[in-house]
Amino acid sequence: MPAAAPRRHRRALATAAAVLALLVAVLLSLAVGARTIPPSAVLDALLHGGHSDAAEVIRQLRVPRTLIGLMVGAALALAGTVFQGITRNPIADPGILGISQGASVGVVLAIAFAGVHTLTGYVWFAFAGAAVASVAVYAIASRGRGGATPVKLALGGAAINALLVSVTMAVLTTKASALDEFRFWQVGSIGGREAEVAQQIWPFLLVGTVLVLSVARGLDALALGEDVAKGLGQKVATVRIVGGIGATVLTGVGVAAAGPIAFIGLAVPHIARAIVGSDHRWLLPMAALTGPVMLLVSDVIGRIVFPPSEVPAGVMTALIGVPFLVTLVRRKAVPA
Repeated sequence: MPAAAPRRHRRALATAAAVLALLVAVLLSLAVGARTIPPSAVLDALLHGGHSDAAEVIRQLRVPRTLIGLMVGAALALAGTVFQGITRNPIADPGILGISQGASVGVVLAIAFAGVHTLTGYVWFAFAGAAVASVAVYAIASRGRGGATPVKLALGGAAINALLVSVTMAVLTTKASALDEFRFWQVGSIGGREAEVAQQIWPFLLVGTVLVLSVARGLDALALGEDVAKGLGQKVATVRIVGGIGATVLTGVGVAAAGPIAFIGLAVPHIARAIVGSDHRWLLPMAALTGPVMLLVSDVIGRIVFPPSEVPAGVMTALIGVPFLVTLVRRKAVPA
């Protein structure tokens, strides 16, 4: 169609702008903090090493923090986009569907009963909790007539989320020693993470990304309705299962590494959709670029708003994300 070429051109320009914004966010994350380091010194430390105090701060503290921010932002944004696609629910995200809370239960049990007290140890328990919650939601939704419909998935997620919140509170009230440690993780932050955490989660990030990208066409068809998707030759159950597994793995990546950071999975898909439209072949890459920008910028603002203290990124994402989403709603950019 004649309009296709200009649309692709606009999308390509928007993607290039998103890449530029991501590079700026990375530079800010490396340069700004309790001690501001000039961009030239950041680039010199990255390219030529050195043993100055600034170079050590960048390599030992800020590079792992920025890398975790890139991975977690992309993972949560992709997961939220896919969950909204497979449920056809514009407010679906890993938190609302109970997946993030499943990861939280895994971490609580690890702290309270397994004697795990490191972020690198939490990763595996968070993955397990997210997987169990995802299976439980799908099992509940798939029972009865019609299978796993969007409404049943949303209701099943709400039920599982409420149950897991109760389990978390029960463990924390009976194991008071776990409360302080869990609270540090629960607030959601990319600070204080070591490079080893990134080394543990990157294979899962890769697998999850490949899975969700493989169902991009299926998600486009599913947006038209199940009957239309089947008429177009899409296997709806396969799209939902593969997409759900990929999104669950990505949720596990994000929550395990940084805690349950709010709003990335909910707001970023709508922001990306407003930029490039609803074609998931463009929407998913845009979400993967926009999510890290939002998380890194939130983290940078949290470092400087109340110096020398820091506001965790999980708090700042909500404060920054709410105005974006409200603006989109007022402009009717969020699909009904």
